[in-house]
Amino acid sequence: MTLDGAIQLTTAMMAAAFVQQSLEHLRPAARLEERLLFVPRLVLSLLLLAAGLGVAGLHPGWLTLALVANHLLILPFFNGPYNGGADRMSLLVLLCLAGAWNLPEPAWRELAFAYLGLQLLLSYFMAGWVKVVNPEWRSGRALRDVFLFSAYPAGENLRRWAERPGVLFAMGWAVIGFELAFPLAFLSQPTLIAGLAIAALFHGANACLFGLNRFFWIWICAYPSILWLQERVL
Repeated sequence: MTLDGAIQLTTAMMAAAFVQQSLEHLRPAARLEERLLFVPRLVLSLLLLAAGLGVAGLHPGWLTLALVANHLLILPFFNGPYNGGADRMSLLVLLCLAGAWNLPEPAWRELAFAYLGLQLLLSYFMAGWVKVVNPEWRSGRALRDVFLFSAYPAGENLRRWAERPGVLFAMGWAVIGFELAFPLAFLSQPTLIAGLAIAALFHGANACLFGLNRFFWIWICAYPSILWLQERVL
């Protein structure tokens, strides 16, 4: 995968994810101030999606900078990244793409995009590290509490998983083991593709079970960066 191809693909995918995020804030119950922030974000994201797909006359560099400015207005409105990791990842992807499109030197563009791939790699490892040092994750209680008390599960029948401590213990350690071992997938292209496929299934399961749809789309957006980085480094 070439640098330009990976940047274009990531741009189009991020823009599509931003469209989905923006539409969530244009529901009838949304405040006027909220709509005034997210209507421009929606328009800019649609234009960036068209630019990422190669539509002539649209400059992705300027559009990414405009989205950065818009994002800086949104952050104080919600007193920070209100949706946690998904919003932080959204800003990371956006800033790295803004650098990749606008920095004047090819080496700087590579560094900006490589930083995104590196952060993606570390995000899985750090998620596993946070879990493995937490006794509640090691015992399986953390997953039990998620199914038993969380407001996220889509249906009450999902809460029955809390009655299966052995299954949740195994599931918790499977997640921890995969996340800690994820950096090893970087050693070859086949293992990296397999690792990303498993990670995508994991995010997809979280979206279906817990409604964490933003995590799925924005993490998938960063996958071209790590695929390019792996080819570039090895």
